[in-house]
Amino acid sequence: MSENFLVLPGPAALSAFRVNYLIQDLEKKLDCAGAIAGVASSYTHYVSLKQNLSAAQRKLLEILLTYDSPMDTTIEANKTLQKLSEISGENGDVSSFAALADLNSLLVRILPRAGTISPWSSKATDIANICGLGDFVERIERGLTLLITAKAGVSLLEKLANNSAALSAVYDRMTQVLFVNENAPKYSDLFAHHQPKPLVEVDISGDKLVQANKDLGLALDQGEIDYLVHAFNTVIGRKPTDVELFMFAQVNSEHCRHKIFNADWTIDGVKKDLSLFKMIRNTHAKNPQYTVSAYSDNAAVFEGPMGYVFTPDFKTNEWKLIQENVFTLVKVETHNHPTAVSPFPGAATGSGGEIRDEGAVGRGSKSKAGLSGFSVSDLNIPSLPQPWERDCGKPDHIASALEIMVEAPLGSAAFNNEFGRPAINGYFRTLTTEVKNDQGENEIRGFHKPIMLAGGMGAIRPGLALKDTKITPGLKLIVLGGQCMLIGLGGGAASSVSSGEGSAELDFASVQRGNPEIQRRAQQVIDSCVSLGKEGNPIQSIHDVGAGGLSNALPELVHDNDLGAHFELRSILSLEPGMSPMEIWCNESQERYVLGVAPENLQMFKGICERRERRLQW
Repeated sequence: MSENFLVLPGPAALSAFRVNYLIQDLEKKLDCAGAIAGVASSYTHYVSLKQNLSAAQRKLLEILLTYDSPMDTTIEANKTLQKLSEISGENGDVSSFAALADLNSLLVRILPRAGTISPWSSKATDIANICGLGDFVERIERGLTLLITAKAGVSLLEKLANNSAALSAVYDRMTQVLFVNENAPKYSDLFAHHQPKPLVEVDISGDKLVQANKDLGLALDQGEIDYLVHAFNTVIGRKPTDVELFMFAQVNSEHCRHKIFNADWTIDGVKKDLSLFKMIRNTHAKNPQYTVSAYSDNAAVFEGPMGYVFTPDFKTNEWKLIQENVFTLVKVETHNHPTAVSPFPGAATGSGGEIRDEGAVGRGSKSKAGLSGFSVSDLNIPSLPQPWERDCGKPDHIASALEIMVEAPLGSAAFNNEFGRPAINGYFRTLTTEVKNDQGENEIRGFHKPIMLAGGMGAIRPGLALKDTKITPGLKLIVLGGQCMLIGLGGGAASSVSSGEGSAELDFASVQRGNPEIQRRAQQVIDSCVSLGKEGNPIQSIHDVGAGGLSNALPELVHDNDLGAHFELRSILSLEPGMSPMEIWCNESQERYVLGVAPENLQMFKGICERRERRLQW
C-alpha cells in the first residue's frame, strides 16, 4: 500500500430500516422481486498522509474514527465486507474477490467524486487537526461500502453493470462515484489535485449561440439571443466568455426576474392595468396596515407586540434579556423543478433556501417554524388503483408523482430537523383531469411538473428589520457558509423552461444538494451579529445565495446600493480546486450568504466566525 494512503474500517452504516428500503428499491428498479438475499453495509475511511504515523498517532486516529455502532463481525457477511473494504487499488491484492462469485455477492463502494471534498471530510479533517494530527494527516475521506448478496441464479453484476441508477437510494451520481468488486479505489481517485480550469470564450457567430443555448441549458428566447449577438458583435466587439453568458442566463431568467409574470397583458383587446405580479401585490397595496415591509426583501415583515428577547451577547459571553417589540417575518416559495428531477434533495434544498431567506431579512433575522406542501398528478399506486386516476406517462428523467410523494416530504422534513427548526404545517393534493382545449380537443392537465411549497415564519429585531442603510464604499464583500462545488449549475435557467424540455443531464446537474449542519453554523454567526443590536451589528447588508449562485447574489447586493465592486473569484473557497471561473461564479452550492461588512468591523466579524468554525471568503 502507498505510504501516503491509509484505509481504515468504519462502523456499520445503514440501519435495518434503510437496508430493507434499499433491498425493496433495488428489486423494484432491477425488476427482480425477491432476488436479493441480504445487504451488509459499513463506512470505510480513506486517509491521505503527509508523513508516516507513529503507533500512538495511528491509535489516536483510530479512536477519532470510532463512532456509531461497530460492525458485528460474528456475522459472516459483515466479516467478508470488512476484509474486502480494506483493499485499495494501491496494493493490487484482488485475489480475495474471487470468493464473491461463489457467494453470488457484489461489493460496491460509493465514494465522493474525484476532485471533490465532501462536507464530512472537511469536518473530520478539522477534528484531526485540532487533536494534534495536523502535521501528519492531510485529509480524511469516507465512503459507503455495500456487500449485496443475491439468491441463487440471479446475476447482480450483470444487472447493475448498465444500471447504476438502481442504487439511487444510497448513491448520488452528481457528487459520488461507484467502484465495483475488484475495481478498488486508488489514491488518485480520492485525493487527486486538479488544476483550475481557464476562462472560456464562446463563438456566437452565425447560429452558434443557438447551439450553445441548447448545450449549456441557458433557456434564452430568440429576443435574448438577438440582443446578445448585437451587444457583443456590434457594441462591444468581442466574443463573450462562458461566465458572461451563464450569468446573463441566470440573472435574466424567469425564476429571477419574473419577466413574464410581471409583463403587461391584454385580454380580448383590453389592456389590463395590473400585471399578474401586481395583482398579487394589490392586496398589500390596498391593506398595508401593520406591514413593515413586503415584496422588497427576502421575506415580509409584520409589526409585533412587546415581548422579551433572550439573546447571547458576543462581547460579554453572557445571555441577556431584552424587552422590545418582536416583529414577525413570513415567507413561502416554491422549488418545483429540482423536486421533479430529484425529489429528496430538491425538496430538502427547497426548505433550506426558504430558511436562508428568512435569515437574510433586513440586517439579519431568524426562522422559527416551517411548512411544506406538495401538488402532484395522480399517484397511481400499483397496489391501490383508484377509478378517477389517469396514467399519462412522464419523461424518463422526471420522477413520478408517487416517487415524489414518497421521497420529497422526507427531504423537506430532514433538512428542517437537521437545521433545528420544527416543520409544523403543510398540505398535499393530487390532480389529473381531462378538459377541452381552445380547439375543442380533449387535453389532460395536472401537476405533472409538481409544486413543492416551502414556507415558514420567524422573528426579527425592530432596529434591523429594513435594508434602509446604504452600504459604504470600500466595505468588504463576504461569502459566509459552505464552500462551492460543481452542483446546482444553471438552476435558475433550468427551472424557467417547461418540465421535460431540458436534457436529462442538464436537469440533474441543476439540482442542488443540502447540508443543514453548515447552514446552522452560518445562522449562528448571523444570530451573534444580531445580538449586538442596531449600532453594534457589523452586517451592513445581507442576501442569501440561491438561483444563479454568486453571479446573482453579489451583484444584487452591490446594485441595490448603486455601487460597483471588484470580485476575486479565486478567493472564493471551493471544495473542487479544478473548477473554472464560470463554475465558481454560477454554481448554486447551498448554505451560503453574501454580506457587506465595513473594514473596521472585519476583525470582530472574523472572530464571530471562528467561534462558529465558519470560514470567510472576501
